[in-house]
Amino acid sequence: MAIASSSASAQIQKLVDATYEKYKDVDDGAVATYIPELSKANPDHFGICLATVGGEVFTAGDWEQEFTIQSISKAFAFQMALEERGREEVAKHVGVEPSGDAFNAIELEATTMRPFNPMINAGAIAVSSLIKKGSPEEGVRGFVKRMEKAAGRPLRIDESVYMSESQTGNRNRAIAYLMLNCGIIDAEVDHTLHQYFSQCSLLVNTKDLAMMTATLANLGVNPVTKTRVFDFQFIKDVLTVMFTCGLYDYAGEWAYRVGLPAKSGVGGGIISVVNRQLGLAVYSPKLDARGNSVRGILACKELASHLGLHAFEFTNVGSSFIEWLI
Repeated sequence: MAIASSSASAQIQKLVDATYEKYKDVDDGAVATYIPELSKANPDHFGICLATVGGEVFTAGDWEQEFTIQSISKAFAFQMALEERGREEVAKHVGVEPSGDAFNAIELEATTMRPFNPMINAGAIAVSSLIKKGSPEEGVRGFVKRMEKAAGRPLRIDESVYMSESQTGNRNRAIAYLMLNCGIIDAEVDHTLHQYFSQCSLLVNTKDLAMMTATLANLGVNPVTKTRVFDFQFIKDVLTVMFTCGLYDYAGEWAYRVGLPAKSGVGGGIISVVNRQLGLAVYSPKLDARGNSVRGILACKELASHLGLHAFEFTNVGSSFIEWLI
C-alpha cells in the first residue's frame, strides 16, 4: 500500500481531530475500581491513534498518556501461544466460542470443560499457562520483549498495578483452580497467575497500541521498523476470535455496528484491526457496564463509519480511506 499524499494525510488527521473533539466531553461511565490502582486513572483522559501499514501515524488528545494494557494483552498472548504450541495443542486448553457472559465469569464449557475463548479471563489464564517459561521472570520478559517489538519502543510492567491485581485477584484464582481441577492448566497456579497479572500490567500509550495493532494488520511486520514480530499464519486465528469475542458480551453489537476485529481492556483501551490496512487504538478510562471504554466505542464507531471500515461495508473496497492511500 502506498503512503498517503500530504492532502490525504491532512484529511485523515482532520477526521481524527474532529472525532476527538466530538466525544472528549462525554461524561458517561465510570473508571474501574475493582483493581484499586486502576481507580487512580484520570477520567478526563482521551486519546486516539490510527497507524497505517504504510507507517503513517495520526494522533489526537492524550495519546502519550500511559496506562496498563489489561485485557488487550489477551489477543497478543493468544498469538504467542499459537506460535509456541500450535493450533491443536492450544485447542485442547481453550475454545473459540463467544461466551455471552461477563469477562470474569467463573464458567467453562459444559462438555469439554475448556474456557469458552481466549479473550475472557478464564481463557486468557489458560493461555498464560501455555506461554509461561521455566521461571516467572523469564516468561514475563519474553512477553514484554515481543510487545516491545510490536510497539517499536521499550515497554515495562507497572509494578504497582501488578501488586494491586495480585492482591485482589481472588476471582481469577478461583477460575484458575477450577481449571486445574478440570485438567486445563497445570499445578503451577501461582506461576500462571503471575504471568497473567504481569501481562495485564504492561504499560502502553495509545500510539503503542496502534502500532501493535498495525503490526497484526501488516501480516506480523511492524510498519515502521520493518521487524518481523508475529508469525502471519496464526494472525487470522487471532483476528477471527477478536471479531467474535473481543468485546465480551458486547461482541455481537460491536460486530454489527463497527464490524472490525477488536479487543478492549478495563484500563480504558480499545484496539481495532483493519486487515492489511491499519491499526486503530483509543484510550479513555471511563467504562460502561460491560467493562468497555465509553468514549472508545463512540470514537471507533465514528471512524469506522466515516472511513467505510466495516468488514461487510458495501463501499469498503472503494472507501474514502482506501482511495486516499492508493
